[in-house]
Amino acid sequence: MEENLKQQPTDKIRIALYGPESTGKTTLAKQLAEHFQSVWIPEFARDYLQEKWNRSKEICQPEDLLPIAIGQMQLENKALSESGKYLFADTNLMCTKVFSEIYYSFCDSTLDKAARKHKYDLFFLTDIDVPFEKDDLRDKPDEREMLIRKFEEALIENKKPYILLSGNKEERLQKAIAILEDLEKSKALGFDSYDFVQIYNQGIKIDTVANYLRVFNTGIPKAVLERPASLTDGIMPLSEEEAVYYANLFESKKDRLKIQKFVPASGAASRMFKFLNEFVNEYKLGNETINAYINRKRCGAMPVFLIGIEKFPFHKTVLEYTQVKYPEYKQWDKDTRFFYFVKSLLSSNHFDFASKPKAVLPFHQYGDYIATPIEEHLNESGSYAFSSGISGLHFTISEEHQDSFDKIINDVKPKVEANTNVQIHVDYSYQHKTTDTLAVDLQNNPFRLDDGSLFFRPGGHGALIENLNQLFADVIFIKNIDNVIQNHIHIISLYKKALAGILLEFQDRIFTFLKVLSTENIQKETIDEIVEFVKSKLQIVINADFQKYTRENKVSHLQEILNRPIRVCGMVKNEGEPGGGPFWVRDAKGNVSLQIVESSQVDMQNPAQAKILSSATHFNPVDLICGTKDYRGEKFDLKEFIDNESGFIVEKNKNGKPIKAYELPGLWNGAMAKWITIFVEVPLITFNPVKTVNDLLKPAHQPQ
Repeated sequence: MEENLKQQPTDKIRIALYGPESTGKTTLAKQLAEHFQSVWIPEFARDYLQEKWNRSKEICQPEDLLPIAIGQMQLENKALSESGKYLFADTNLMCTKVFSEIYYSFCDSTLDKAARKHKYDLFFLTDIDVPFEKDDLRDKPDEREMLIRKFEEALIENKKPYILLSGNKEERLQKAIAILEDLEKSKALGFDSYDFVQIYNQGIKIDTVANYLRVFNTGIPKAVLERPASLTDGIMPLSEEEAVYYANLFESKKDRLKIQKFVPASGAASRMFKFLNEFVNEYKLGNETINAYINRKRCGAMPVFLIGIEKFPFHKTVLEYTQVKYPEYKQWDKDTRFFYFVKSLLSSNHFDFASKPKAVLPFHQYGDYIATPIEEHLNESGSYAFSSGISGLHFTISEEHQDSFDKIINDVKPKVEANTNVQIHVDYSYQHKTTDTLAVDLQNNPFRLDDGSLFFRPGGHGALIENLNQLFADVIFIKNIDNVIQNHIHIISLYKKALAGILLEFQDRIFTFLKVLSTENIQKETIDEIVEFVKSKLQIVINADFQKYTRENKVSHLQEILNRPIRVCGMVKNEGEPGGGPFWVRDAKGNVSLQIVESSQVDMQNPAQAKILSSATHFNPVDLICGTKDYRGEKFDLKEFIDNESGFIVEKNKNGKPIKAYELPGLWNGAMAKWITIFVEVPLITFNPVKTVNDLLKPAHQPQ
């Protein structure tokens, strides 16, 4: 009997159409066979049971199931000799097994074993969103939700690779064709069916995965630096008087605009407390002093933390907790007390600061009141990022931390709104899992977790271009979550408004020129004026052969240059902070443009490139004002302006094993590489990041 249920080997790609009755399996099997010029296998049970009904008006009984299964396998094995690369099975033994369990609460052991053993490259689980068509054999039209659940549970339990197909007949066909074409590409890359389903469920296109693998094997071209941008060459100076002028310009126009602030806020605070984590794990309590540890580890950050410990906004709360947790605390020597203070600060059973987002940590102390970065960004929104008394504040967050954000916002927003007389609309988005990237081992083979599955990891802050692309505002302020200030918010507001005013002034001229360029009888003098603006004000290099172009080609070229998103980026004087800076960069086509470049993008083995990098006069504080609509008021698709060749390959560790990971072009680097870019010098007081916990001791984060 088992021999009659054996599935014969084949090189064909086996596809099972699988699901409850009257869900479109037969229709889809026929359509796919016709499209791919391959064979489809009809459902043996239909003819078998219809003949039985016609003969004796009897329905299916348990003793019918093995003959049905044998008949189905005979049809499938016979079809292997027919032409075509695919074999489409309109049902299979797994369907028969589930049917038996639903109707008779058991399944013959021989049938059960064969159904579990049979392999298909992919199961299409046909959804119940098509009308139920009654006939002599079909029943249970009111139990379709239960049936589809049982069918899916069987696939999961037996670890079968499957994809749910929903929609009308045409939608299902087009979706199935696209899936099978991608399945072939996946197999060509060396992935099996389980890998393919994982990639599909991740929402990542197989061509994208192929590109990741290509990048790992070929590498990413390094940025070619021409020279640093400077105040006389690429960076616009801004005096205090000019800042006031542009701030007033923004104020005069803002109430006709929709304003939004965009804050990447999903990052954990692990780096903030890195040296303290190392201390908790490596300090030899009872066998060495704190000073001995500092000398042994050469930990220069620890003395700073020790000296300033009482100035941290969390000091009082953590100290009180530690004293209650350890009643003997006051009898301990100072080194032991300090060790347990830090342990309370970091332990997952206590405050767990290193695992939380920076956004929810205590940053600033106002008397007995402690403020988080979330609250400070609310304060800033009410100070400059609003129009007609309304502000939009958008945080990108990790889904698991939304409750923490909600609690803080619900607690403090009413107070901030009352103080600023601005209504603040807060919303969130998550980093899309479709932007996660495939990790590989050091031989560039896909890295696998212990269960054999592929490992995808977040694609870095460049993935947030997808989130930014969902906003529909006229002016968007972008600022990092940790760059907030306790004092002098009026100065911060002045320069934020000034940058926005500069954006609006440039945008106004660009939009005017684009409208003129769209007319038919544009004059040569006007074209010359636009060219001069592009060269002298936007500092964009015009093609050397431009004057040889026809009038139509000149207009087209200028439209291409001007009809792009625009960003105004504040730049501060370089004081040695780690991070990116403003440079003139030459691309693969020889075009030179202003870009924000990270040190990891530069070939440090090239002395000339390393020298240019080290001679940068300014630093990128992530202080951007963006215009993402065109001159007709329509939103740009920001994904069209990414330099996809400017990502990063980084080395990481997963489960104790070294891996390589691809990070997408950075949000303000390659993700905005094809935008119109204006660099403006702003004062250092606007840049107050908290990269380590000790940064909270700086004057900008201390009461005054």
